[in-house]
Amino acid sequence: MFNPHCVVFCVIPKHSSYKASPMSFVIVRKNYYGGNWASFSFSGLLSWIKENQQNTDISDECEDWRKLILENEEVISLSKKDKTIQHVEDFCFGDQDSAENVEEAGALLKLPAFGASDADRVAQESEKECTPVENTLAEVESQEPEKATGTEPASTVEGNDPEITSESESSHDAALGESTPETGSAPSESSAQGPKKITYAQIVREGRRFNIDLVSKLLYSRGLLIDLLIKSNVSRYAEFKNATRILAFQEGKVEQVPCSRADVFNSRQLTMVEKRMLMKFLTFCLDYEQHPEEYQDYENSTFAQFLRTRKLTPSLQHFILHSIAMVSETDCSTLEGLQATKKFLQCLGRYGNTPFLFPLYGQGEIPQCFCRLCAVFGGIYCLRHSVQCLVVDKESERCKAIVDHFGQRISANYFIVEDSYLSESTCTNVCYRRISRAVLITDQSVLNTDAEQQVSILTVPPEDVGKPAVCIIELCSSTMTCMKETYLVHLTCPSTKTAREDLEPVVQKLFDLNEEKETENEELEKPRVLWAVYFNMRDSSGVEKKSYDGLPSNVYVCSGPDSALGNDCAVKQAETIFHKMFPAEEFCPPPPNPEDIIYDEDEIAPEESGFSNSPETKPESSTEESNSGDSTAVKKEDNEE
Repeated sequence: MFNPHCVVFCVIPKHSSYKASPMSFVIVRKNYYGGNWASFSFSGLLSWIKENQQNTDISDECEDWRKLILENEEVISLSKKDKTIQHVEDFCFGDQDSAENVEEAGALLKLPAFGASDADRVAQESEKECTPVENTLAEVESQEPEKATGTEPASTVEGNDPEITSESESSHDAALGESTPETGSAPSESSAQGPKKITYAQIVREGRRFNIDLVSKLLYSRGLLIDLLIKSNVSRYAEFKNATRILAFQEGKVEQVPCSRADVFNSRQLTMVEKRMLMKFLTFCLDYEQHPEEYQDYENSTFAQFLRTRKLTPSLQHFILHSIAMVSETDCSTLEGLQATKKFLQCLGRYGNTPFLFPLYGQGEIPQCFCRLCAVFGGIYCLRHSVQCLVVDKESERCKAIVDHFGQRISANYFIVEDSYLSESTCTNVCYRRISRAVLITDQSVLNTDAEQQVSILTVPPEDVGKPAVCIIELCSSTMTCMKETYLVHLTCPSTKTAREDLEPVVQKLFDLNEEKETENEELEKPRVLWAVYFNMRDSSGVEKKSYDGLPSNVYVCSGPDSALGNDCAVKQAETIFHKMFPAEEFCPPPPNPEDIIYDEDEIAPEESGFSNSPETKPESSTEESNSGDSTAVKKEDNEE
């Protein structure tokens, strides 16, 4: 994942060996890493909500920056507003007044949210308009949260683990065989007493226990991101927890879906005949390419229509379509459905009883892990640093430099720009999709069991034909994303309307939004929503570079998050951009041993730093020079965000 909300550029070193010298420079206009891939503490998210509701402009720091542009140069202005987030609505279902004078435990002082000259103005406005809770911007502590004690051990992906590196497990027995059950799940301490009432003041006070992702994803255990984490050894910076169960919503009830062979034969939901049907179909899906006669007559049909021809019961069709393949009932072809089912099955048993992993402290840890590796090898990150424009040479039509908000020219050979930086004039012909997102804090799980520490994924099919299904990921406190005795619930779907209009009907089905309502039968009581936020996020993942007007050949555009459950789109995009810049280099190679790192400061000429307050800059090397010889790919670590 390339760094969202940033302009990235690098100076190409002379040799292909690892160097302990500045190789890349990442400029981020926000005051936190990750852009739309970021995670926040609760107070940090409140500040993020306020910022997006106000949609404040970033003022120019240097008004005479145009004096730096030469006669043979032209500029491509960049957008000063981040328009990727819209329709932000947050709701508290508790007593907000009780939290007026409550401060977040261990919170740091608020940092300026915009440019340096705006810091005083923002602070003054915050003192007048915001509550003490909203005044505490916790983007820093959200990245390094206070670690909770007494939680269950997490699974750690290690590159030298023979179980991880072995690829011989893709056989039928590995995919459908019995896998080690999840360990460390603590029995429910409050099952007899019922859930304790959590107040809004408690959420505010324990705000640093929350790590709330702007984008909700899981990692397929055999997906491209896991392979990249192992190959690059970035996995040593993170820990992961298995998603413990796959759920289905059918006939108004939430139930667990059997996935592995052990789950199927231990299931009490399925009859013996259904178990045999399911096992036979899943075995076929693992090597469906070897039996084209089974599906070639249905290649032009939907996967749902194909399932009806397999003599599967309606319950099994629902499980396969919505909880295993996780595809649309109307838009997914037979081949796409078979491929999705096979991918799900091949990921079973590698690290646990489901195909998915979740990073402790949230999805926002993944960009930070790549940031750390980049910094180890000399990468420089600048937060709260906005950019005015790209400087383009008229003759070569290549981008030479950028001008920042201090009026400083920064030269480079390549530029990677996140889509939100581009102006409306550049994006005239671009048609964006959108993602509807909701984040809920609840007091209990959607499916209570004896083991309360569960990470669950649930797909709720649409009621109306043509509408998208809603993907729900429910996280427990042992994921380090929420305080004890609460759950963090993420809802995601492609947008058709505003996020609230798309997702609130599903929230009302599964959760109780009425604080005063009390149910006599506690077993039928829905989880109570304590706090919720809805917002729409831009999805630019399908936009091709040719759709943007007037971008030079050495400027590459990376998108923000997409609506898919996994991260394959971001990894593929990062690798594609990397190989366009450095076709002869390996993408994200394994890092060397510390003793192999070469410290050679003499080879780094002062002018290679690329910083200048003068329009006279070092002539730009040609594409051939940059890509020939022993040029090093220095941006492989920038795919984190």
